[in-house]
Amino acid sequence: MPKFAANLTMLFNEVPFLDRFAAAAEAGFDAVEFLFPYPYKAAELVERLNEHDLKLVLHNLPAGNWEAGERGIACLPDRKGEFKEGVGRAIEYAKALRVPQLNCLVGIPTAGIDRDTALATIVENLRYAAGELKREGIRLLVEPCNSYDIPGFALNRSAEGLDVIEQVGSDNLFLQYDIYHMQRMEGELAATIKKQFAKIAHIQLADNPGRNEPGTGEIHYPFLFDLLDTLGYEGYVGCEYKPKAATVDGLGWLRSAQQRAAELA
Repeated sequence: MPKFAANLTMLFNEVPFLDRFAAAAEAGFDAVEFLFPYPYKAAELVERLNEHDLKLVLHNLPAGNWEAGERGIACLPDRKGEFKEGVGRAIEYAKALRVPQLNCLVGIPTAGIDRDTALATIVENLRYAAGELKREGIRLLVEPCNSYDIPGFALNRSAEGLDVIEQVGSDNLFLQYDIYHMQRMEGELAATIKKQFAKIAHIQLADNPGRNEPGTGEIHYPFLFDLLDTLGYEGYVGCEYKPKAATVDGLGWLRSAQQRAAELA
């Protein structure tokens, strides 16, 4: 059965961010992920991770002005310098936090940037980032996101992400496969995961519709968990969903998955 990491950007949001580490550990998680470490000193985050015996399995490269609606800058040709600076900053945090992989949100092309230019810029930026991260022993991921939640996002489908990976040509660039995003865009979850398993380095989940916890929508998560087990997936599955109520109240799905794993062991 897969291992699960609490996404602290979305889970336990009833408490201040730095208190969510304790909440995740108390709820039974041994690993966490979140969007960005940059508002905090690395030492603060290291302290919380160590105090609660948690692993950090993922965070993102800097993604521009999030509060203003930016969702990454890798597709913007006039901000290549900023992107490179962000890679350096991300590496500093990743080394301090001992995180093995960083995700790149490629962003939304601004007016006047055609698709070919945006994609060429993404390829150039990812090639640079993959090389810089490889020197530090850190994997780079790229994530397609659905166009309903993030209109205009430059990569929407798994095939688009895989095409960019092929164009970059690095052995240090992998796909972050978000089950929720891909259910909204393309379905065929099991078939795609099996077919592209070698290029998938990290998986995230939420149910659809609503982006709530597993068991609240149409996705048959027990089947997918069994599939990941059969395929030998060794990474964590990031729980990047919006709890319907308090996070702890909606963790029945996790206890069921853990119980099933114990029965199969």
